[in-house]
Amino acid sequence: MNHSTMQMDHSHHHHHTMATPSSTSHDHVGGGGHDGNHGGMVMTFYFGYKDVELLFSGLLINSPGEMVGACIGVFLLAILYEGLKIGREVLLRRSQVNVRYNSMPLPGTDGTVLMETHKTVGQRMLSPAHFLQTLLHIIQVVVSYFLMLVFMTYNGYLCIAVAAGAGMGYFLFSWRKAVVVDITEHCH
Repeated sequence: MNHSTMQMDHSHHHHHTMATPSSTSHDHVGGGGHDGNHGGMVMTFYFGYKDVELLFSGLLINSPGEMVGACIGVFLLAILYEGLKIGREVLLRRSQVNVRYNSMPLPGTDGTVLMETHKTVGQRMLSPAHFLQTLLHIIQVVVSYFLMLVFMTYNGYLCIAVAAGAGMGYFLFSWRKAVVVDITEHCH
């Protein structure tokens, strides 16, 4: 069958398009897509403060002062995210129950028998601590998606605020993180 001469009627298709950024607001947009701008999404990093939409359609940055305020807010949100991660770990350690110790004999290299002890901990599903962990997990996921969407604006100032806030949050909270050292590990 020769398909080169067949015609298809596409009049029943409804084409939905996204509003594209104006040429004055995002001159940094690179090529790609049908109209050269990836369907309205900025796909290159840029440094600007005019017509920058942040998370919600009504939250539009149009001045240097608004950009500074947005960067401070994003910076603090990234610090909060790191604090949530570490805080949840601390709460989890405090709420662990059912601690059991199991000892296993292991043959030593010189024929002696060594005892290796394992600590097994658990947590109850229907406990206030687990409900709190669940709530904090939901908040952490939402904050992480907000930070991802902020980064996906490709605005250099906002991306730097996300990275700097994450770094500051790690610096402030992770120094307390417990380091587990296995003294039975011989491959150091």
